[in-house]
Amino acid sequence: MGAIPNMFGRGRPSLPASSSGGATGVFLHGGPGAGISPLHRRLFDPDRYDLILFDQRGCGRSRPHAEVDCNSSWHLVSDIERLRTSFGFERWLLLGGSWGSTLALAYAQAYPSHVTELVLRGIFLGDQASLDWFYSFGASEIFPDQWEAFCAAIPPEERHDLVAAYDRRLTTLEGAAQLRLARIWSQWEAATVSLLPDPARERSAQDPHYAIAVAKIEAHFFANKCWLRPGQLLEDAHLLADIPGTIVHGRYDICCSARNAWELHRRWARSRLHLVEGAGHVFSEPGITDRLIEATDQYAASWAGNRELMAKTN
Repeated sequence: MGAIPNMFGRGRPSLPASSSGGATGVFLHGGPGAGISPLHRRLFDPDRYDLILFDQRGCGRSRPHAEVDCNSSWHLVSDIERLRTSFGFERWLLLGGSWGSTLALAYAQAYPSHVTELVLRGIFLGDQASLDWFYSFGASEIFPDQWEAFCAAIPPEERHDLVAAYDRRLTTLEGAAQLRLARIWSQWEAATVSLLPDPARERSAQDPHYAIAVAKIEAHFFANKCWLRPGQLLEDAHLLADIPGTIVHGRYDICCSARNAWELHRRWARSRLHLVEGAGHVFSEPGITDRLIEATDQYAASWAGNRELMAKTN
């Protein structure tokens, strides 16, 4: 447990890992900038998975904290590939939700031969439509009270591009002024991610360490359109042709429209889509958790079955 030194340049991810001698997997957290939680381990059976969880650059226990220099989608894709080779995994399953689904898709399209399966939750495509939905017009109509507070921190003349306005401030301000804006950014997200309000989550989102990382890194990524060309992850879905996958998306996900999941599923022949009724965006909502665990269990069983068959034929 801990960071792998001298491998990632300026970003050194924190790397809790478990070993079972079973199927191999990596968990990709959201944000970007949200970091990992011990709860994420519970999506995998520890007796059946060799599992890697890591805090992506700038967040959680990775250092330097909230750093945006040398921190982009493609830096993170490279980090994932370096982890795979460092641990000696030939291929592995990726599970990612929200931003983690974006990162998983980008990695799988860059290295399809290194991926056994994908389990994706709360699909975020990193495209302009997804950013507009959450930071311009869409979610704003469902949470007008929270939206007003989010907008109020920015002068009216800059509200035509709230992401860019926040990004400018979060990367130049320091101390109390930076923290105030970071908490407003974090509150908008925390208040809208679940079907029902969760005061405990909203309180935890105000933690300075968390709020500054998630706000600064998200604004940086989104202002740069996640370094993806327009429509890239859907256009390149054909690269997933040989990869089986499971898509889990809450019917009432306000952060990420269910349209994202639907369009990805339509372009990815080997995917299974579960639109979970009575659920929003977060992985901890019961119907979403059930589907994710069901998927990791099924893929682990398939891996074990394939290993047994290979043993019999050798």
